Amino acid sequence: MINGTELRDAIISGANNIAKHKTSVDELNIFPVPDGDTGTNMSMTMGAAARDLENAQGGIGEIAHKAASALLRGARGNSGVILSLLFRGFSKGIEGCEEIDGTELANALGIGVEAAYKAVMKPTEGTILTVSRVAYEKGKAAAEIDNDPVYVWSAICKGAAEALEETPELLPVLKKAGVVDAGGKGLCHIFDGMMSVFKDHKIIVNEAPADASNLSADEFFRNAAAEFDQEIHFTYCTEFIVGRDPDCKKDPQELRQYLEGIGDCVVVVDDEEIIKVHVHTEEPGNALQAALVFGQLLTVKIENMKEQHRKAAEANEAAKAKAAAEKEPLSPAEPTEEIGFVSVAVGEGLKTLFTDLGCTHVVSGGQTMNPSTNDILEAVLATPAKTVMVLPNNKNIIMAAEQTVPLVKDRKVIVLPTRTIPQGLSAMLAYDPDVSTEQNAVTMMEAAGNVATGTVTFAARDSEYNGHKIHEGDILGLRNGKMELVEKDIIHTCSKLTRSMVNRSTSFITIIYGEEITEAQANDAYNRIKSKISNDIEVTLVNGGQPVYYFIISVE
Repeated sequence: MINGTELRDAIISGANNIAKHKTSVDELNIFPVPDGDTGTNMSMTMGAAARDLENAQGGIGEIAHKAASALLRGARGNSGVILSLLFRGFSKGIEGCEEIDGTELANALGIGVEAAYKAVMKPTEGTILTVSRVAYEKGKAAAEIDNDPVYVWSAICKGAAEALEETPELLPVLKKAGVVDAGGKGLCHIFDGMMSVFKDHKIIVNEAPADASNLSADEFFRNAAAEFDQEIHFTYCTEFIVGRDPDCKKDPQELRQYLEGIGDCVVVVDDEEIIKVHVHTEEPGNALQAALVFGQLLTVKIENMKEQHRKAAEANEAAKAKAAAEKEPLSPAEPTEEIGFVSVAVGEGLKTLFTDLGCTHVVSGGQTMNPSTNDILEAVLATPAKTVMVLPNNKNIIMAAEQTVPLVKDRKVIVLPTRTIPQGLSAMLAYDPDVSTEQNAVTMMEAAGNVATGTVTFAARDSEYNGHKIHEGDILGLRNGKMELVEKDIIHTCSKLTRSMVNRSTSFITIIYGEEITEAQANDAYNRIKSKISNDIEVTLVNGGQPVYYFIISVE
């Protein structure tokens, strides 16, 4: 039987395991543009549950309910929302239980899988949905053979891993890229982390695995010094490279042993020509003297870590203070007005645009920073309206926004599934205060559907996508999310992409430039576009200040 304490520890272990592997899961994303990244979203979602469960006590039903609530509010991105739905269904399946057996474990997972499938308008096989479903099916079959929870969860993990390997066969785009589904991989890491507790009663530690011998000294130091709260035992971070004397027959391991006697965090990597050394010590001179036995010093770097720690801590506190100051404090407001609006956007210019169009609150978020359900929920509750319309303005935020609907009890929430910033802006422009809310919802989405969205960004990784061979740093032009151009010049890409989107019915073009584009570059793009299109088309240039996207282009 599994009790509440075991489930609590298992969820924490699962959260730690996806945190350890989030980077490798992120790298499975086949689309080369910088985005919210699956591993990061799943890690942040699970992290919300782990924090709430840290000191939780109670039966397994109570623990599952607490975890599901935290996951729902902390859900980020589609993968995070689906993950929260799996656990919410699981929670309903064991509601009121003190402990459960293998059959109940599998059945509860099945309820979660069903909830996740129902939440997705068009479920796609070859994704996290498939992995979770096959895992449940294998677990259910195993429970009929042996009701032991460890046996059943082992079958669930195995089923998930097998389904993951099959995802490229179900989604051709995965097969072409030579990867498995990122969300499914993340789920496997979570299940494996939970298995560590169920089987071995061991919580996986949240720290990235690293083979120190493969790290550069700088990387080693950065990894070690990033934890500001850790006590520093030795003052000097000492790094050097020794050009080996071919006549010296001494083993570099002798140098390692000596350094371990006068410091810690020792890394000694050697080949036929050099010895590379990293050590934290109070005796950097002695470390260098010992190394001279093996040859000449080629490079030396000595840094005072206590001083670095002090400066880093100060910078960290300053960053926290700045972030706290920039985040608008939101307090629940009584729903006194008839209608209000909440949108999602990042960039001061874009936030101002949405505010000017009537949005009470603009939640900070976008492509690389998906806000959580709780972030959106707070904004909804702080909007003093009986009906609140939410515009996510990003396809990866729609599901998180939709999760707020059942959480709000004192007002009505309508999520308009706007997928881009231009769609959100057009929807707001179409709002008519003289017609009903229902009619406005229809009219606003019709307006959103009539907008074509272009984006100019950069390739975050090497890739081959949709017939394009892409190298990291290439400039990408996307039309309604689909790759159109791979170029080298930002302004040229903006101009070429915009002109390709114009047709005979085009009346308006809005060019929104981002934080990395200068006013001179923006004007250059504007002039190039203006010179190549009909004088009947109105072109507007706006400073959006958004990250990631050099330009966002609205054509209607």
